[in-house]
Amino acid sequence: MTHQFDIETAAVPNGDGRWTVDLTDRWNIGDNPNGGYLVAAALQAVRQISSHPDPISVTAHFLRPGTGGASADLSASLLRTGRSVTTARASLSQHGTDRLELLAAFGRLDGGSGHGHVVTEAMPDIPPPEECVDRSGLEQGVELHIQSRVDMRVHPDYATAAGVKQAKTLGWIRFSDGRQPDTLAATLFADAFPPPIFGLLGKIGWVPTIELTVHVRQRPAPGWVCGQFVTEDLHDGRMIESGTLWDSTGALFARSRQLAMLLPDPGVN
Repeated sequence: MTHQFDIETAAVPNGDGRWTVDLTDRWNIGDNPNGGYLVAAALQAVRQISSHPDPISVTAHFLRPGTGGASADLSASLLRTGRSVTTARASLSQHGTDRLELLAAFGRLDGGSGHGHVVTEAMPDIPPPEECVDRSGLEQGVELHIQSRVDMRVHPDYATAAGVKQAKTLGWIRFSDGRQPDTLAATLFADAFPPPIFGLLGKIGWVPTIELTVHVRQRPAPGWVCGQFVTEDLHDGRMIESGTLWDSTGALFARSRQLAMLLPDPGVN
């Protein structure tokens, strides 16, 4: 079975290091595609030229918002291919305008090194998904089309705007069509949760990302993914957010950090 995420990030090669992807608006936050969705599409091109299967470090800079429901042009090139790491550069553009630039390191996260976790962070206490609250776009103040593609449940204590009086989000996520999580999905899940600042300030509209870095630590087990995200600093309309993802066994499999803008008016780009 081919799943929505794979179909809607599929990079079709055009030759000479170029690809085309048909972006859908089903991954939109308001009028714009989710940033993690755009990153995943660009990484699909990198996967085709990499000798390693798993993204282990991805840093993306968002130059302009993307457009859902339209095709995009991708380019990707290798910077270095080593025995354990492949490093590449990729970009995404639409209508002749650059939207996204990224650097990515790919490796093989199959546990073959023989080294397990020496230092890690335990998954926080959270009720099971069936006891958490379906994510609603009404409280954020912007329509979440992405809810047609992912099933998201928020810890009951964090489900109300400004309810916890702290800039923190805790919940569960999975693909709505049954696709299992993998290392590529980590880049999407790291950018799909409600902005943590929502828990402190309430309805905040769209929070566009300036830069997103995701470090993938291992391949996740099947099932729900738990995510915890905290805004550690907000100054002059820009915020820094740190995130952690655990798989269904409680194993930490990815960390993220991003710089984003606070735009209370979702109509502002």
